[in-house]
This record gives sequence, structure tokens and C-alpha cells, in this order.
Amino acid sequence: MPYPIVHIMFFVFCISLPGLYGFLQSAQEGRLKSKDWYHLMLLILAGAFCSLLPDIPAVWNYFLYGNLKHAMAGPVPTHSLVFGSVAFCVASVAGLLAYKERDKALGLGMFSETAFLSHLLLDDIAEGGLTYLYPFYNEPVSVFAYVNVRFSRVDFLYYNLAGIVSVFFIFCVLFMALMALNYLGFGFGYEPLEHAVNTERTER
Repeated sequence: MPYPIVHIMFFVFCISLPGLYGFLQSAQEGRLKSKDWYHLMLLILAGAFCSLLPDIPAVWNYFLYGNLKHAMAGPVPTHSLVFGSVAFCVASVAGLLAYKERDKALGLGMFSETAFLSHLLLDDIAEGGLTYLYPFYNEPVSVFAYVNVRFSRVDFLYYNLAGIVSVFFIFCVLFMALMALNYLGFGFGYEPLEHAVNTERTER
């Protein structure tokens, strides 16, 4: 499995990148106050914690049993979509306490869920399969297994569909992150070309 620092860096520099970019833009324009920095810190801390959440059993296993087993929390695989609901629920409650607004709380929950899923994606690359679909399907499944396959007349349609599903899953994770960032005020928009030209002419 990747080291914890790798999971955190992947979350911060890949999943959180649009939000960080928008935040730094506002900082350069001098539009931020101290509470905005606290807002960013809450977002990063919640996401960083949830990006490590699937490996949380390693903490108590280390202190209680002297090992770093991290794949199970009781009977539930921690690297599963079901266990990911813990990230969403905990972060949503924290969001309600911090913001007192349902939309922002759900945004924080969704963003933390994408941080959790980013952990699964990295582990999937490293280990070649996780129990995503527990309890409906208990065998390891890899999102990336069919992305890089040789052309073959046998099961050609199956491999193509599987590859499309794999890419779509990654798209969903990134799209969830963008939606959550938008709910939390980190969204960014497109400026039409004509509007940009008119603005430039006005400034001249």
C-alpha cells in the first residue's frame, strides 16, 4: 500500500487542486479574511483524515497487537464503498457544527467522501483490486484492471465496456470533488471570450 504521506499528497495536490487554485487567486486579490483561512484548514484537515480513514485499523492494531493490519474494521472491509459512508457521515456532522448550514455540511461530507475514494484508487493501483462492492460482492475488484488490455477479438465488447466503466468511476470521483468544492465556495466559472474582449477594451 502507498505510505500515508502519499495518500495525503494525492488528496491535496490532485483532488483539492481546483479549490486551492481558486483560494490562492482570492488571496492574491486580497479578498480573504481570517475566517476564510479557517474554512480552508477545516476542508484540508477533514479531507486529509478521510484520505487515511481506510487504514485507520492499523492504529489500534499496532498498539494492541503489534501489527499494521488495516484491511478490516471488525467484519467490514475498510477499503469498501460501505465503509466510505463513515467518512461522509462524520464530515457532514462536523460541517453542521462548523457552518450551521445543511448545504455546506453536505458539501464537506461529499468532499471528504472523495478523499476517501482517492485512497481506494491509489491502493487499487498498488494492490490490483479491492473489495469495493462489499457486502454485495466480496471478491477484490480492480477499477484499473481493464484500462490497459491488448486488442483481442475475444470479449472485445466486454473489455471496452469494462474500460469505460473504470474511467467513468474515476470521473465520478473527480466530479464529486468539483461539486463539493463549488458548494463550499471554491467553485470556478468560465468567462466567455466576448465578455473578456469587451472588458479588455473597456480597460483600455
